[in-house]
Amino acid sequence: MTTPATAAVPIPRQIRYIIGNEGCERFSFYGMRNILTVFLVTSLLVHLPEGERAIAAKDVFHTFVIGVYFFPLLGGWIADRFWGKYHTIFWLSLVYCLGQFCLALFVDSRAGFYTGLSLIALGSGGIKPCVAAFVGDQFDQTNKHRAKVVFDAFYWIINFGSFFASLLMPIFLRQLGAAIAFGVPGVLMFLSTVILWVGRGKYVMVPPAPSNPDSFIRVCRTALAAGRLGKILGSLGVLAAAGAFALAPAAGFVIAACTALVALLTFAGLGVWLQLDRVGPRHPPEAVGGVRTVLRVLVLFFLVTPFWSLFDQKASTWVLQADAMSKPAWFQSSQMQALNPLLVMLLIPFNNLVLYPALRQAGVEVTALRRMTAGIAFSGLAWVVVGGMQLVLDQGHAFSIAWQVLPYALLTLGEVLVSATGLEFAYSQAPLAMKGAIMSFWSLSVTIGNLWVLVVNAAVRNSTVTQAIAGTGFGVTAFQMFFFAAFAFAAALAFGLVARRYPVVDHYRSQ
Repeated sequence: MTTPATAAVPIPRQIRYIIGNEGCERFSFYGMRNILTVFLVTSLLVHLPEGERAIAAKDVFHTFVIGVYFFPLLGGWIADRFWGKYHTIFWLSLVYCLGQFCLALFVDSRAGFYTGLSLIALGSGGIKPCVAAFVGDQFDQTNKHRAKVVFDAFYWIINFGSFFASLLMPIFLRQLGAAIAFGVPGVLMFLSTVILWVGRGKYVMVPPAPSNPDSFIRVCRTALAAGRLGKILGSLGVLAAAGAFALAPAAGFVIAACTALVALLTFAGLGVWLQLDRVGPRHPPEAVGGVRTVLRVLVLFFLVTPFWSLFDQKASTWVLQADAMSKPAWFQSSQMQALNPLLVMLLIPFNNLVLYPALRQAGVEVTALRRMTAGIAFSGLAWVVVGGMQLVLDQGHAFSIAWQVLPYALLTLGEVLVSATGLEFAYSQAPLAMKGAIMSFWSLSVTIGNLWVLVVNAAVRNSTVTQAIAGTGFGVTAFQMFFFAAFAFAAALAFGLVARRYPVVDHYRSQ
């Protein structure tokens, strides 16, 4: 029997430990992430010709982000099947700490520094799907109406940590050196792990799912094998993935690996969808329905990927653009990124207390999917603005970095509408046994978004492409900016059309 929600039921007390843990971890992550591009260009990549450093730094940065958002697949699987969410978060947090300290110790060694980035990608990525799902586990049907407030608070504290990290770490990098600038985030990550450990006796611990003959993977496998079409599509997925790997020497391993994953998921997912009705008595209807729900969600997640390709470039492309703008001598280009979390902290309460109630009074139902559609479109609008600014810079007219406030405001509004909403939406749509896994797929959408950036960067190294761009009258950077804006607008249109037919479900715990 489902217990009805009660307005008087308070927010679970143990949430404070998870929120504190997340705030410190986000300071740690954004503290190193937001100075990474500048450090690479000015220090670690100085062995390259000056004209190649910026694009090489972008490649390293977005490859790192790809790793951060790829490893949630591993973390979600471990949490769901073996360790549970708490133990997965704790042990991978220790790996994360080790990676942060490697950055501080090896600022003069590319091998050591890249090892640190790899460990951070594993640790940060591995815990990523578990933390948001762990928050959701603290709620049931009696207090699920409190979950939206907590998810918003969760996202607010992420940006609280990010704000101070973005504001302070560029100063530390310039005045105290790279070792200190990367060491401080390491200390905060250790504190984050301690806070999580202190609350260990108070959490709701949902145990990992036992071996399930009706799991997502097994139902998918049965569906693919149920008919000739599924076998053909599954085989095409494997062949397309193998073909992507064959291009690795030319395209690079990361691009090849991510492309292979996309190809495999696309063909296999299509085969499963077309043959789900054929699994018959092999699996119960609720298991088949769960797989169908996950596949529907994955289509939406894929359409969100262009948003992430735009959003994550604020820490690379936008920082490099800011370097060409006029600014006070004491101000660092990467400090502009502090504007993003500051605006998030303002926009979340504004949206919840002012904007959404006003829209509801006007008869507009502000659903999660409508918010996400609008958010993708706002990100495209932000890139139209930065593209226009780049055209002015390309003509030799320098102007104040303060003009970047406008695109930051538009992009941040898009972020609040897409990312904060998506966390809650992803959790609510996931069947109980697949909470960690579906949050992993949400994170994987960020990986694919950064894949598009690497692909575009690789394309503009081709002389044929650069000559074609020159024929448009745009510089390469400005052309890329308008390209990404168009990419986002097309994605917003497709997302909105698919969302209109999406059947929303509710998969919170019954008690």
